[in-house]
Amino acid sequence: MLKLEKRPSPSALMSWLSPLFAVLLTVLCGIVLFLALGKNPVTGLGVFFIEPIRNLQGWAEVGVKVTPLLLVAVGLAICFRANVFNIGAEGQLVVGAIAGGAAALFFDQGEGGGPLLIAVIMLAGAAGGMAWAAITAFLRDRFNANEILVSLMLVYVAQLLLSMLVHGALRDPDGFNFPQSRMLSDGYLLPNIVDGTRLHLGIVMALAASLLGWLFLARSFAGYRLQVGGMAPAAARYAGFSSRKALWTSMLACGGLAGLAGTAEVLGPIGQLTPTVSPGYGFAAIIVAYVGRLHPIGVVFSSFIMALFYIGGELSQSRLGMPNAITGVFQGILLFSLLACDVLIHYKLSWRK
Repeated sequence: MLKLEKRPSPSALMSWLSPLFAVLLTVLCGIVLFLALGKNPVTGLGVFFIEPIRNLQGWAEVGVKVTPLLLVAVGLAICFRANVFNIGAEGQLVVGAIAGGAAALFFDQGEGGGPLLIAVIMLAGAAGGMAWAAITAFLRDRFNANEILVSLMLVYVAQLLLSMLVHGALRDPDGFNFPQSRMLSDGYLLPNIVDGTRLHLGIVMALAASLLGWLFLARSFAGYRLQVGGMAPAAARYAGFSSRKALWTSMLACGGLAGLAGTAEVLGPIGQLTPTVSPGYGFAAIIVAYVGRLHPIGVVFSSFIMALFYIGGELSQSRLGMPNAITGVFQGILLFSLLACDVLIHYKLSWRK
């Protein structure tokens, strides 16, 4: 019979192979799911994983989804490396979208715009995300509140705040009473980097954030202190490293990147503020961060996989008649597959009679 035996030390090889096994296991579970729903699994997997990248337009749409996922996942990787479990990146993204969208609506008077104002608007969005993350950091620092619960509850406050604004102060007066702001002028939108597609400059910012995140964690003393504080708090205190500084640095970095992601959505594919700025990018980025092994470069590949889930889920609804929950189902399967495969980092399978 097969038994799990504890390894003498964690397997470094399995820590990197585990996400690959998790993706394969997700595909196998997808085959079972399509069969259970009476669909051809070959056709279903083709629509889910092949169809989105069949042409340049498809690659561009995947890039549009990668942008917010990657920005948020880099920030979450920094937080989790510091042993700060920020579950509220979705709320920080939404508040960043509110701040950036409000700034864009303030400056946009029907003309003007340009790179300088777009940069100011992006900074406003980042500041909004950082301010929302600072609430969690302050409550954790001052009152030792649980950052998981605080950050998660603030997500719903942020979503209700957005709904209130697009139904009230920021609603388009000429929008036939629909809960949305007016459309932004072209001069206030992020420029597209591929003609004929929706792929915008945000993907460049996301890749730059990934590179800077890696340089911060792997090549800077501040990143080293932050990781030591997360992995060995007692050793960090002995070395004189401040756990408070690690908390604030990681939370503000994550909030700023999430705010940039929200603003990039407003200035990019959406072009206005709506109640559904994010379809759950902040929550999906948690899975992205862990599949990418909390590595700022690794999350580039995991965000691509998650973006395929989003695009493939939309295509499977229109072409195969699948329910709209299919994307969330695949995301959940991937998460549980990763948790199952991670067991093999500390344990190994052995055969015993």
